[in-house]
Amino acid sequence: MYPAELVKPMREDLASAGFEELHTAEAVKSAVDKEGTTLVVVNSVCGCAAANARPGAKMSLRNSKRPDHLVTVFAGVDTEAVNAARNFMVPFPPSSPSMALFRDGELVHMIERHHIEGRPAEMIAENLMEAYNEFC
Repeated sequence: MYPAELVKPMREDLASAGFEELHTAEAVKSAVDKEGTTLVVVNSVCGCAAANARPGAKMSLRNSKRPDHLVTVFAGVDTEAVNAARNFMVPFPPSSPSMALFRDGELVHMIERHHIEGRPAEMIAENLMEAYNEFC
């Protein structure tokens, strides 16, 4: 588990953009099961989360269509919440960072770590915006 002081700025990066932090399995289930669309970001301490995933997720919110709900869990910190989120992301293997878009509780779009690593934040944002335009 990572120390709270290490992950605090990484948590705040998404929280300041309107993402609700989830810490329990019950909170994840409630968020995913909400009516409408929910973007779940599995946050991470890795460099691709800092350079690509978090900036891409925040940039995607400039789109005219966007998810109804924005939530995040933190890998290596919120173990219960992360495990619950990953259970909703099956059949995709666990990866962090990652992003999943749900509509009415159904997984409709997934971005895995291998789609994030080495790709610019703008490309990730574009990928998400295309999903928002289709599903939101």
